[in-house]
Amino acid sequence: MLSKLLLAASVLLCAQPALAAEKRVYKIDSVVATQKSGRVTIQVHGAVQTGGWKNPRLHVIPGDNNRTLTIEFVATAPPPGMVVIEALLPISATAEFKSQGKGAVKVVASANEMTAQILK
Repeated sequence: MLSKLLLAASVLLCAQPALAAEKRVYKIDSVVATQKSGRVTIQVHGAVQTGGWKNPRLHVIPGDNNRTLTIEFVATAPPPGMVVIEALLPISATAEFKSQGKGAVKVVASANEMTAQILK
C-alpha cells in the first residue's frame, strides 16, 4: 500500500504542469502584409511585459468587414509562479492566410491595435 502511495506521489511530482492559456501579447510595434499568388503573408513585431512567453502566433478573428482581415497576436503566457524577467521583451510572428479579396490587415494586441494595407 505504501509503495503505491509513493509511486502515485512521484508521478504527480514529475508530471508536467498544465500549459497556460494563450493570451494576447502586450503591444504591437509593426505590421507588414504582402500578397502573392492569392496568399497574404503577415509579419508582426511587438513586445510582452515579461519573459517566459512562448509560441507566438497570429489568429484570425472572424469579422463582418469585407475589406479588412482581423488578426489577434497571441502567445502562451508563462505559467503562474514561474520566475521571469520583468521587462519589455520583443516577440514576433509570421503567418500566411488566403487573401479572400481583403485590402488591409488589422492586428489586435492587449494595449493597442495596428492596421496595414496589404502590399501587392
